[in-house]
Amino acid sequence: MLLAGKTAVVTGCLQGIGKATLVSFARQGANLFACVQQEDETFLMFIDELIEEHGVQITPVYFDLLDDASIKQAAMTIQKTKQPIDILVNVAGVTLDALFPMVTMEQLHKTFAINFFSQMVFTQYMSRLMLRRNRGSIINIASISGLDGNAGQLAYSASKAAMVAATKTLSAELAPQGIRVNAVAPGVIRTAMTENLPEGVVAEKLAASALPRMGLPEEVADTLCWLASDAAGYVTGQVIRVDGGIGH
Repeated sequence: MLLAGKTAVVTGCLQGIGKATLVSFARQGANLFACVQQEDETFLMFIDELIEEHGVQITPVYFDLLDDASIKQAAMTIQKTKQPIDILVNVAGVTLDALFPMVTMEQLHKTFAINFFSQMVFTQYMSRLMLRRNRGSIINIASISGLDGNAGQLAYSASKAAMVAATKTLSAELAPQGIRVNAVAPGVIRTAMTENLPEGVVAEKLAASALPRMGLPEEVADTLCWLASDAAGYVTGQVIRVDGGIGH
């Protein structure tokens, strides 16, 4: 198993890519801190099923990405367990779409607060735990929108572009301490977030793809699993597109 004996922290676990990541990581033997905004009975049942099926430890952690105090408390909760943290996967995100003339400051602030600022604050806390052992793997969820741009997604695209830049900068800063930092840029993935996209937008993206179909959350999660593992031990500072070959 790729992640046997490792402990991973994953944000945004309630649905989509984050939920699929829990499954992939548990299947590969990782113990997990599953981060979500608030307690959910269905989610707790889902965690219990994973624990029983794969024999791993999964601990739910609750915090609000718009509340700095909540983020700090969550980090302290993880720290107090004294479990060594090997992996952090920043999945949580939001998209508030609007054409540029209609974009509001509120949309910009909220999108950056959730997609970038809070992720960096949480990463600071988790990286400090990794620095104690001089090793670790941090993986950020970017987006092809952050690389290519996308009409109607100014705030989202810009926040994901910031995540790409942070990934490259952090990879340079943390490499001497044995911590790898990479990002995955999903394309059109079948999640609740893409369900809100206009059909024309999805069709245009798929028409430009070498593999003209929507991707699955599990396909992104399996890429994350490989990046988190020692099999990718010489990979850092990279942004890996999981997009079916859009533009190729």
